[in-house]
Amino acid sequence: MKFSHLTFDCYGTLIDWRAGIELNLGGLLREKGLASEVRLFPIYLKAEADEEGKYKSYREVLRDVAMKVAENLGTPISEGQASSFAASVPRWPAFSDTVETMKELGKRGYKRIILSNVDRDILRETILRSGLDVDGYITAQDVGSYKPSTAHWNKFFDDYQASEQRTLHVACSIYHDIVPASKLGITNAWINRYSETKPVDVNPSYVFGDLKEILKILA
Repeated sequence: MKFSHLTFDCYGTLIDWRAGIELNLGGLLREKGLASEVRLFPIYLKAEADEEGKYKSYREVLRDVAMKVAENLGTPISEGQASSFAASVPRWPAFSDTVETMKELGKRGYKRIILSNVDRDILRETILRSGLDVDGYITAQDVGSYKPSTAHWNKFFDDYQASEQRTLHVACSIYHDIVPASKLGITNAWINRYSETKPVDVNPSYVFGDLKEILKILA
C-alpha cells in the first residue's frame, strides 16, 4: 500500500459547499430581491478568503461574510439572518458518492482524517448528520488559523505520526488545499467537483472529477 493516511478537505470535497451556500444564503438574498442570474458562489468565495486572514471562529466568519456579501449586492440582511445562515452548515448535503467512498476506503485499511476550516462543533455535527465514516479530524479551531496556512498539516503529522511520503491529501479547493499541500511536498488529488479550469501554474499529483475515482489508485 503506497499510502497509509488520507487527509480530506470537507466542504467542497465531501460536502456540497456550493449547494449549501446557494440554497441557504442565495435563497435568503433572492427573497430580498437579488436577481436570479447573479452568480453568488464566486463572490462568496472571495469574500470568505478575505475574511479568514486573521483567526476568529468560523461561525463569525460565516456571519460576517454573509452580511458583507448581502450589503455589497444591495440586499442587506440582519445579523440574526446571517447567524442563521452560519447555523445551516451541518445541514448542507454530502455529494452522492461521499458516504460510500469513505466507507470503502476504510474497508481498504486507510486512515481517513478531515482537515477543515471550520469550528469543531460544526464539523462534528456535519459528520453525524451525513454519516461520514472517518478516523479523526483537525479544524481551524484546533490550530487557530485557516488553510492555506499549513498549521492543519503540521498538527496532523504530529498527532497521527504519519509520514509525508505515505499521505495523500484529497481536496476540491486549489487555493486552500492543493497549493499548500504541493508546497509541503504532500502528494495530492484534486477533486474537480465544479468543473473548474486548472491554473497553469498549479500541478496536482492527480486530477479526478469526483471522489469515487480515487478508488482507482488506492488498492
